Amino acid sequence: MIRNLFSTILFLTGIATILQCSSGRVIAATGTPAISAQDTTPLANSLLWEISGNSLATPSYLFGTIHIIDKDKFFLPEQALQAIDKSQRMTFEINMEDMSDMSVMMSLVTKAMMNGGVKLSDLLSAEDYKVVEDYFNEKGLPIMMLERIKPMFLTAFASPDVEAGSMDDGSIKSYEFELFDRAKEKNLEIGGLETVDYQLSLFDSIPYAEQAKMLVESIQMNDEGSDQFNQMMDMYLKQDIESMHTMINDEGQGVGGYERMLVENRNRNWIPEMRKMMTDKPTFFAVGAGHLGGPHGVLRLLMQAGYTVKPLLKPLPQSQKM
Repeated sequence: MIRNLFSTILFLTGIATILQCSSGRVIAATGTPAISAQDTTPLANSLLWEISGNSLATPSYLFGTIHIIDKDKFFLPEQALQAIDKSQRMTFEINMEDMSDMSVMMSLVTKAMMNGGVKLSDLLSAEDYKVVEDYFNEKGLPIMMLERIKPMFLTAFASPDVEAGSMDDGSIKSYEFELFDRAKEKNLEIGGLETVDYQLSLFDSIPYAEQAKMLVESIQMNDEGSDQFNQMMDMYLKQDIESMHTMINDEGQGVGGYERMLVENRNRNWIPEMRKMMTDKPTFFAVGAGHLGGPHGVLRLLMQAGYTVKPLLKPLPQSQKM
C-alpha cells in the first residue's frame, strides 16, 4: 500500500515528467563529433549517460526512468548494473527512504487535502461532477470519500497506466523501487534531489478549478490517454528521450502551460544539487526520462554547467530483467 502511494506521487511529478557556461559537450554513441551545449542537434537515444569532466575525480551516471511499467516490459541493461556497481550513492527525485518515515506519510495525507474547506462539488458543474462520481463508483470508491482530496491526486488514479495494474499484484513495476531495492542490497547511500513536501507543493500552484478540469478531461479521454501512454512506453523502450520530452510538454498531451514550473525550474534546481553530490562521491542519478531531453533538460543543463555527458546505451538487442 505504501509503495502504491509513493508510486502515485512519483507519477504525479512524472506528469511533469510526464524537467551557465558554454564549455560542456556531449559525445554521440557512434563516436561522432561532440555537440556543444548550444547545439540543437537531437541527443542520442539512450536512457543511461555518463557524467564526467569539470574537475570530477570519477564519473557519475544519469538514468532516465519511467515511473510505472508493465512487469513484462521492465528492463535494466548490463551497462546500468555496471554503473550502479561503480557508484557509491543512488539519488532519486525524492529520497526513497522517506517511504518508511511516518512523519512524511502524515504530511502526505495532509497535503493531499484541499485547503479552506473546498470540496470537489464546489469546483464542477453538476454534469461534470456526475462524470467523476460515476467513474469512481465503478471502482468501488464512493465520491463522498474523495470530496476533499485535491483533484490532481484523483487525476493520477484516473490515468490509464495506474489503472493497468498494481505493484501489490505484481502486474506492474516501478523503476524507482526496483533501483532502490538494488541500492539497498549494495549498501549504497540513498539521496534525493528534492523533498516530498516540495514536490507536492508544486501542485498547490495549480488552481483547484484547473485541477478539477484536468480530472474530468482525464476521465473523458481515458481511451485516448491509454493510446498516449502506449506511445510514451514505445518511446521509452526505444530510449528516445527527445521525443518523450516533446510529448510530455505538448500543450495538448502533457503539462502544457505548466512546463516551466513542473519541469524546467526543477531541472535547473537539480544541477547544483547534482554538482555537490558528484563532487563528493560517484553517484547514480535516477529521474524521470522526460527530464533528460529538450533544450532545458538535465543533460543540456549539465553541459552548460561544464560537464561532459556520454550516452552508454545503444538500442537493446536483449533486455536484462531484474
